[in-house]
Amino acid sequence: MSLPESKISAGLALKKKTGYRWLVLSLIFLVYIVCYADRTNIGVVLPFIKEDFALNNFQAGAISSFFFLGYACSQIPAGFLLGKKGTRGVVALAVIAFSVVTFLLGTVSGAALLILLRLLLGLAEGPVPVSMSTTINHWFPAKEKATATGIYIASTQLAPIFVPIIAAAIAMSFGWRYVFYWFAIPGLVIALVWYLVVRTKPEDSSKVSKAELEYIRQEEVRVEAAGEQRSLGWLDKAIRYQKIEIISTPKKVFTSWNIWGNTLTYFLMNSVLYGMLTWVPMYLVNAKGYSFMKMGFVASTPAIGGLIGALLGGVISDKVFLKRRKPTMLITAIATAIMMLVVINIPDNATLVSLSLGLAGFFLNIGWPAFTAYPMGLTNRNTFPVAIATVNSGGNLGGFFSPMIVGAILDATGNYNIAFGFFAVLLVLGFIIITTLKEPAQD
Repeated sequence: MSLPESKISAGLALKKKTGYRWLVLSLIFLVYIVCYADRTNIGVVLPFIKEDFALNNFQAGAISSFFFLGYACSQIPAGFLLGKKGTRGVVALAVIAFSVVTFLLGTVSGAALLILLRLLLGLAEGPVPVSMSTTINHWFPAKEKATATGIYIASTQLAPIFVPIIAAAIAMSFGWRYVFYWFAIPGLVIALVWYLVVRTKPEDSSKVSKAELEYIRQEEVRVEAAGEQRSLGWLDKAIRYQKIEIISTPKKVFTSWNIWGNTLTYFLMNSVLYGMLTWVPMYLVNAKGYSFMKMGFVASTPAIGGLIGALLGGVISDKVFLKRRKPTMLITAIATAIMMLVVINIPDNATLVSLSLGLAGFFLNIGWPAFTAYPMGLTNRNTFPVAIATVNSGGNLGGFFSPMIVGAILDATGNYNIAFGFFAVLLVLGFIIITTLKEPAQD
C-alpha cells in the first residue's frame, strides 16, 4: 500500500537541509553595515566640524573617541543581558536607539553636546556586536564559524568604502549636518526586518529544518569530518595547539589569560583601526593637500583592502589552518606593522598612497575574524556571550584612546609619520602577546 502523496512530500521536506542560517548571516551583514556607517561618518565630517567649532586636533579626536568609551562600557552588561533575553529584541531596540542618536548628532550647537551624543551613540551600539557574534555562535557549526565571522567582519569594511564618498558628497551639497540626518534612516528599517526574520537560536525558528538544525549542532557532540584534525606539524607547536578545558562559568571567563590576552591584542588592533578611520581623512586633506572629494575616494581604499582581507581571512582560518585562529592573527599583526612603515615612506603619489593604504587595510583585516572566532573555541554557548563581550569591551577601548593620542601627537609635532609609527609599535606589541595565547584543539 503506497503512502499518500502529501505524506511523502512532508517526509521529503523534513529530510531536506535548509540554508536559513545564511539568510540570518545576510541580515547580520546588513545590520552591521548600518552600525558601522553611523559610527564612521564622523571621520569625513570632522574637518567641517573642526572648522565650524574652532577645535584643535585633540578635541577633534575626542569627538571620535567618546563613541568607544560608551561602546566599551555597554559590552559586558550586554553580554549578561543576551544570556537572559536573547538577541532578537535586544538588537532591534539597539538599532532603533543608535539611529535616533545619529539623527540628533545633526542638531548639535557645540562640541560638548557632540561629544555627549557620541558617547550615547556608543552606549546604544554596544549590544550589537555582542549580539552578532552570539548569533553566529548559535547559528553555525564550528567548521563554518570563522567563515561566517569573516563575512560579518567584512561588513565593517564595506561601510567605510562608500561612507567617505557618500558623506563627502552630502556634506559638500547640503552641509555636514545632513550626513547624520540621512544616515539615521536605514537603521529604522533594518531594525524591523531583523525582528521579523531572526530568532535568537535556530531551534526557535520555524524556517529551519530538522536536517539543518542537526548540521548546526553536530559539532557540539564532536562529530567531525574525516581529516579535519590532521596535524599541521611545526605550526601546531609554534601556535601552542593543545586541548584546553572549556570555560564553563562567567567567573572563569574573567580568570582566563587566553581571554584577556585576546582582549589586550584586540585593544591594540582597534587602536590602529580606529586611529586610521579617524585620521586618514585628515591626513589626506592636511598632509597630502587632497580636495574633500578626492579624499573621500582615497580614504575608502583601506576599507576596500579590508573587505577582501576579512572575507579571505575567515576562509583561510577555517579551511587552510583547519579552525586554528592564531595564524591569521599573527599575520595581521606583523604584516600591518610593515605596511605602516611603507605608508611612512611612500612617495607623494595618489596611486601609490591608495595602494599602500589598501594593502594596510587588507593585512589589518585578514586576521580580524579570528579575534572574534577565537573565544568560540574556548567557551560553550552559555559563556560565549560574556567572553565576547569582554573581548569587545576591552578591545574597543582602543578606539577611545587612539584617536585622542594621535590628536595629541599631531598637536605636538604636526607630523603624521609619527602617528603611523605609533601604529606600527602597537602592532608589534600585539604580535608578541598573540604568541603567548594557547590555540584550543578541537576534540
